Amino acid sequence: MKVGILGLGLIGGSLARAYALEGHTVYAIQRNETMLSFAMLAGAVHGKLDENTIPQCDLLLLAIYPDGSASWLERNAHLVSKHALVIDCCGIKKEVCRRCFPLAEQYGFTFIGGHPMAGSQFSGFKYSRADLFEGAPMVLVPPVYDDMQMLDRAKEALKPCNFGFFSVTTAEEHDKMIAFTSQMPHILSNAFIKSPTALKHKGFSAGSYKDLTRVAWLNPQMWAELFLDNSDNVLYELDHYIDSLKAYREAIAAKDMDTLVALLEEGKKRKEEVDG
Repeated sequence: MKVGILGLGLIGGSLARAYALEGHTVYAIQRNETMLSFAMLAGAVHGKLDENTIPQCDLLLLAIYPDGSASWLERNAHLVSKHALVIDCCGIKKEVCRRCFPLAEQYGFTFIGGHPMAGSQFSGFKYSRADLFEGAPMVLVPPVYDDMQMLDRAKEALKPCNFGFFSVTTAEEHDKMIAFTSQMPHILSNAFIKSPTALKHKGFSAGSYKDLTRVAWLNPQMWAELFLDNSDNVLYELDHYIDSLKAYREAIAAKDMDTLVALLEEGKKRKEEVDG
């Protein structure tokens, strides 16, 4: 199989390594030409993804920012083979799918929205690895929800990644859920670490601090774009969280033991409900 990959950051680089390891031919495009050369030296990429190789690709994986991925496909859709499968790997789906589904219909190829639920607080090709997606979930957003042949085709094409399981949903539902499970934790972590006390925490922190602050180390440009592209869902989650924080603050300020215990018990029970 010939695979084209847009972007060689953590996700794109790990995709390239995974497919190359399985013996597939990988073409890639990366804004940083030095990084592309490094990926070739590392054996993760076999050639450049351009107007000559795009038509040869059986699978195209778009692994840069949402607007960049959709814009690239808009510019190059006429080069994509009609038998090709195109999957994006962006953190939001509604805007990407809105722009890319019509392109697939117009030019005859297949486009499926995708979101590999794997990553790291580190970014860049140097942190990529072939087993990044091992056992991880993969979310698929197809244009037709019940086309089992299309979904089987996507799962087969993604086999080198060794995903643990696949979830199939709509773009709207994906973006609603991802605001809670991914985008909110990054905002909370990034805001929490701004406390003046953080500068003095050494010697006083353990697992809970590390767990909460791990994703404060993020790519600001990428995450800002994701938050703004999904602003309605992010604002819903933020407003709910702020209301919850106010309840805790009021109970502590009033030294209201009963209310505070009730709030903590409620959160504990909710954790048990959602995560067993």
